[in-house]
Amino acid sequence: MDIGLVGLGKMGGNMRERLRRDGHTVVGFDRNPEVSDVDSLAALVDKLPTPKVVWVMVPAGEPTRSTVAELGELLGEGDVVVDGGNSRWTDDLANAETLQAKGIGYVDCGVSGGVWGLENGYALMYGGDAADVEKVQPAFDSLKPEGDFGAVHAGKVGAGHFSKMVHNGIEYAIMQAYAEGWELLEKAELTDNVTEVFRSWREGTVIRSWLLDLMVAALDDDPGLSQIAGYAEDSGEGRWTVEAGIENAVATPAITAALYARFVSRQDDSPTMKAVAAMRNQFGGHAVRTPAPKGGDAAGESKAPDQAAAAREAGAGSGREPAES
Repeated sequence: MDIGLVGLGKMGGNMRERLRRDGHTVVGFDRNPEVSDVDSLAALVDKLPTPKVVWVMVPAGEPTRSTVAELGELLGEGDVVVDGGNSRWTDDLANAETLQAKGIGYVDCGVSGGVWGLENGYALMYGGDAADVEKVQPAFDSLKPEGDFGAVHAGKVGAGHFSKMVHNGIEYAIMQAYAEGWELLEKAELTDNVTEVFRSWREGTVIRSWLLDLMVAALDDDPGLSQIAGYAEDSGEGRWTVEAGIENAVATPAITAALYARFVSRQDDSPTMKAVAAMRNQFGGHAVRTPAPKGGDAAGESKAPDQAAAAREAGAGSGREPAES
């Protein structure tokens, strides 16, 4: 199929490559001209045959809303917009309503897979009308992992991102449990090699998982996690999951505790949060904070929290889509 892809960051760029490897024609647009195939959204739309399908992979919130609004002025009846970023499901309802008035379809798609998706495939959770989903189905089939699982039409518009939100909330809790277990094993001073204990759990135990594999990889890279500050961000979905639990009278104590632990990490250097930050870096390429060298400031995300927050705010509209949480 022919498909437009807006946002060619860590995930978007790899998604373009995976689609092309499977024989699809992909026209990509990004604010960075070095990776972009065209110089504007209008040029992207012009290159696509009808019905046109445009997949958006930019940061959630205003960057996505404004991109969808611009596409609404460029596309026509029967075309489809796919939001594959980490948008809040309530945004999907508003976007779909706006596009529906113009006869343009809308599909929301939660995407999981991080920087590993190019080779392993992406878990996809999508919502929308069956007719709109059908127009995107060849891309879904190419992006998903091999095998019977890894992709689902979750329901109506909003269901895809709502499912991905809950997925990420669960992810918060699992990472927190691994991280707390690691800190306890290190602190007790009874275990000679904590990394090897974690490695042994990768086979035959009920807690084996890909996140456990990534935790071991992080410990192999940096035994004791001495090069990572105990500071972990949250990308929104954990907060939204807790809020949804409150709205639906569903208790989410494990997810809530994991979210709050990340808040605590921003006050003090936490060994547990070193582990969370290490896993986030392993699966999503997220930045980690490192200690400042003598006589100078640390680079990038190793700024003081208030400075880092200002830097993140300044880059909110940079065109980079978020990966995993």
